[in-house]
Amino acid sequence: MKRLLTASLLTLLAVPQAFAADTRLELPLRDLIDSPQAKAAGIDGSVRFFLAGEKTPAVVMRMGEDVTNKKTNGVGKSDVESCNWVALSALKALQEGAKDRGANAVINITSYFKKNEFRSATNYECYAGNIMSGVALKGTYVTVK
Repeated sequence: MKRLLTASLLTLLAVPQAFAADTRLELPLRDLIDSPQAKAAGIDGSVRFFLAGEKTPAVVMRMGEDVTNKKTNGVGKSDVESCNWVALSALKALQEGAKDRGANAVINITSYFKKNEFRSATNYECYAGNIMSGVALKGTYVTVK
Protein backbone atom coordinates (compact mmCIF):
# COMPACT_ATOMS: atom_id res chain seq x y z
CA MET A 1 0.00 0.00 0.00
CA LYS A 2 2.80 2.37 0.92
CA ARG A 3 4.53 1.63 -2.42
CA LEU A 4 1.31 2.29 -4.32
CA LEU A 5 0.87 5.66 -2.59
CA THR A 6 4.48 6.58 -3.28
CA ALA A 7 4.13 5.61 -6.95
CA SER A 8 0.87 7.57 -7.21
CA LEU A 9 2.47 10.64 -5.62
CA LEU A 10 5.42 10.47 -8.00
CA THR A 11 3.06 10.19 -10.96
CA LEU A 12 1.13 13.27 -9.82
CA LEU A 13 4.33 15.22 -9.38
CA ALA A 14 5.43 14.29 -12.90
CA VAL A 15 2.16 15.32 -14.59
CA PRO A 16 2.81 19.10 -14.52
CA GLN A 17 5.90 18.45 -16.64
CA ALA A 18 3.63 17.36 -19.48
CA PHE A 19 2.03 20.81 -19.42
CA ALA A 20 5.28 22.73 -19.07
CA ALA A 21 6.24 25.16 -21.81
CA ASP A 22 9.61 23.78 -22.71
CA THR A 23 10.46 25.19 -26.16
CA ARG A 24 11.12 28.92 -26.55
CA LEU A 25 10.48 30.35 -30.02
CA GLU A 26 11.00 33.81 -31.48
CA LEU A 27 8.70 34.42 -34.42
CA PRO A 28 8.11 37.45 -36.69
CA LEU A 29 5.11 39.50 -35.60
CA ARG A 30 4.64 41.71 -38.68
CA ASP A 31 4.32 38.69 -40.99
CA LEU A 32 1.64 37.29 -38.69
CA ILE A 33 -0.28 40.59 -38.51
CA ASP A 34 -0.28 40.83 -42.32
CA SER A 35 -1.36 37.20 -42.82
CA PRO A 36 -4.75 35.89 -43.95
CA GLN A 37 -4.92 34.04 -40.60
CA ALA A 38 -4.89 37.41 -38.80
CA LYS A 39 -7.89 38.64 -40.76
CA ALA A 40 -9.69 35.35 -40.13
CA ALA A 41 -8.97 35.72 -36.40
CA GLY A 42 -10.55 39.19 -36.32
CA ILE A 43 -7.46 41.41 -36.55
CA ASP A 44 -9.27 44.03 -38.59
CA GLY A 45 -6.67 46.77 -39.14
CA SER A 46 -8.51 49.34 -37.01
CA VAL A 47 -5.69 49.17 -34.45
CA ARG A 48 -2.03 49.28 -35.47
CA PHE A 49 0.60 47.25 -33.60
CA PHE A 50 4.23 48.29 -33.03
CA LEU A 51 6.85 46.22 -31.24
CA ALA A 52 9.29 47.98 -28.90
CA GLY A 53 12.04 49.39 -31.09
CA GLU A 54 9.84 49.82 -34.17
CA LYS A 55 9.41 53.33 -35.53
CA THR A 56 5.92 54.62 -34.73
CA PRO A 57 3.91 57.58 -35.97
CA ALA A 58 3.73 60.60 -33.66
CA VAL A 59 1.85 59.79 -30.46
CA VAL A 60 -1.03 62.18 -29.76
CA MET A 61 -2.26 60.62 -26.49
CA ARG A 62 -1.23 57.74 -24.20
CA MET A 63 -4.00 55.69 -22.60
CA GLY A 64 -2.22 53.26 -20.32
CA GLU A 65 -0.57 49.86 -20.50
CA ASP A 66 -1.99 46.37 -20.57
CA VAL A 67 -0.76 42.79 -20.44
CA THR A 68 -2.31 39.82 -22.21
CA ASN A 69 -1.46 36.26 -21.22
CA LYS A 70 -2.95 33.73 -23.61
CA LYS A 71 -2.66 29.95 -23.87
CA THR A 72 -3.81 27.54 -26.54
CA ASN A 73 -4.01 23.82 -27.05
CA GLY A 74 -0.92 22.66 -28.92
CA VAL A 75 -2.03 19.08 -29.51
CA GLY A 76 -1.91 18.14 -33.18
CA LYS A 77 -0.25 21.43 -34.19
CA SER A 78 3.35 22.31 -34.88
CA ASP A 79 5.00 24.66 -32.39
CA VAL A 80 4.94 27.49 -34.95
CA GLU A 81 1.28 26.91 -35.79
CA SER A 82 0.19 26.89 -32.14
CA CYS A 83 2.38 29.90 -31.35
CA ASN A 84 0.92 31.91 -34.21
CA TRP A 85 -2.60 30.94 -33.15
CA VAL A 86 -2.07 32.04 -29.55
CA ALA A 87 -0.25 35.23 -30.63
CA LEU A 88 -3.31 36.17 -32.68
CA SER A 89 -5.43 35.66 -29.58
CA ALA A 90 -3.12 37.99 -27.64
CA LEU A 91 -3.23 40.59 -30.42
CA LYS A 92 -7.03 40.35 -30.55
CA ALA A 93 -7.15 41.07 -26.80
CA LEU A 94 -4.91 44.12 -27.28
CA GLN A 95 -7.05 45.25 -30.22
CA GLU A 96 -10.22 45.02 -28.11
CA GLY A 97 -8.52 46.85 -25.22
CA ALA A 98 -7.47 49.62 -27.60
CA LYS A 99 -10.97 49.97 -29.02
CA ASP A 100 -12.46 50.09 -25.52
CA ARG A 101 -10.15 53.02 -24.69
CA GLY A 102 -10.55 54.85 -28.00
CA ALA A 103 -6.95 54.13 -29.01
CA ASN A 104 -5.90 53.42 -32.59
CA ALA A 105 -2.54 51.78 -31.86
CA VAL A 106 -0.63 49.68 -29.37
CA ILE A 107 3.06 50.61 -29.14
CA ASN A 108 6.12 49.39 -27.28
CA ILE A 109 4.85 45.81 -27.45
CA THR A 110 7.13 43.39 -25.62
CA SER A 111 6.78 39.74 -24.82
CA TYR A 112 6.12 39.32 -21.10
CA PHE A 113 6.06 35.57 -20.44
CA LYS A 114 6.10 34.86 -16.69
CA LYS A 115 6.80 38.60 -16.21
CA ASN A 116 10.14 38.31 -18.02
CA GLU A 117 10.36 41.01 -20.65
CA PHE A 118 11.71 40.17 -24.11
CA ARG A 119 12.20 43.10 -26.49
CA SER A 120 12.60 42.84 -30.23
CA ALA A 121 11.70 45.19 -33.06
CA THR A 122 10.71 42.20 -35.21
CA ASN A 123 9.82 39.12 -33.14
CA TYR A 124 7.51 37.99 -30.38
CA GLU A 125 8.32 35.22 -27.92
CA CYS A 126 6.29 32.06 -27.49
CA TYR A 127 6.70 29.04 -25.26
CA ALA A 128 5.43 25.75 -26.68
CA GLY A 129 5.01 22.57 -24.67
CA ASN A 130 3.71 19.11 -25.34
CA ILE A 131 0.12 20.18 -24.72
CA MET A 132 -0.04 23.98 -24.39
CA SER A 133 1.56 27.04 -26.02
CA GLY A 134 1.60 30.48 -24.44
CA VAL A 135 2.20 34.09 -25.43
CA ALA A 136 2.12 37.07 -23.10
CA LEU A 137 2.32 40.57 -24.57
CA LYS A 138 2.61 43.94 -22.86
CA GLY A 139 1.91 47.18 -24.70
CA THR A 140 0.85 50.80 -24.39
CA TYR A 141 -2.45 52.03 -25.82
CA VAL A 142 -2.13 55.27 -27.76
CA THR A 143 -3.67 57.47 -30.38
CA VAL A 144 -1.27 58.14 -33.23
CA LYS A 145 -1.48 60.56 -36.14
